[in-house]
Amino acid sequence: MSIGTRARITLRAMEQFIAVAEELHFHRAAERLNMSQPPLTSAIRKLEDDIGVTLIERGNRVLGLTPAGQTFVVEARETLRQAEQVITATVDVAAGRTGVLRLGYVGSALYGRLPDVLREFRSSYPKVRLELREATTAAQVAALRDGTLDIGVLIPPLVNAEDVEQIPFDNDRLCMAIPKDHPLGNKSGITLADLSDEPFILWPMAEGRGFHLQVIRLCASAGFVPMIVQEAHGMHAVLSLVSVGGGVSVVPQSMSGFRGDRISYHPLPGSEPEFGLVMGYRHLPPSGQGFIRST
Repeated sequence: MSIGTRARITLRAMEQFIAVAEELHFHRAAERLNMSQPPLTSAIRKLEDDIGVTLIERGNRVLGLTPAGQTFVVEARETLRQAEQVITATVDVAAGRTGVLRLGYVGSALYGRLPDVLREFRSSYPKVRLELREATTAAQVAALRDGTLDIGVLIPPLVNAEDVEQIPFDNDRLCMAIPKDHPLGNKSGITLADLSDEPFILWPMAEGRGFHLQVIRLCASAGFVPMIVQEAHGMHAVLSLVSVGGGVSVVPQSMSGFRGDRISYHPLPGSEPEFGLVMGYRHLPPSGQGFIRST
């Protein structure tokens, strides 16, 4: 018998044989399989002919399994288990229950609703591996385009990013960050105008245009142009420099717990300091669709 003949043995034939092997009775096995007995008897005969061995010891009734039949039933059960596993894994991938989701985020997103969304996603899709990457808005847009990120949590407006889909994700507002050992650090009621002569630490406009311009506009409304002495990539880097006395900054209020032992945070009044975050994506894997739904 050729290997090709063996390959034609179906999962259904294995399932039928397992039923007969467990019931040791063709009629009961047929009832279990929701079929009549004659077709089942014929199917088992065909299975034995295809394999070329006797699987069942017969008399007036089924007497038991031959040694070959005992081996076959063990292997058939394992084959059906693996087949079910293949189907389950395929359906899980199609439904977004397994796989990898690569998520980028601006630093301040970790201090808003993102952790709760991540927790909900992990609970709903425990088999999806999340790869998290903190990056500026510009870096995330580039990564979405080159396919190294699936989803990004970004600060709009996105420049030249018409190909990136956006949905609202979170809201935040800006506040002043001043070193605690600065003369203004522990002073109450200060305004942005009080920082007009202070060195500022900001992030490059190319890495977050909307954020950068919003700070410049706030300073202009307060009557001055900020003296930017240093730029840093990412909000954690900006605040780390503020914490060691490198200058002052305007940062997301959600991050006001970061290095609270060395930085004093002061609110900015009105609606102008408010800003939103969006979730951006181009081509989502199935698991990414689940992430979008969870938001």
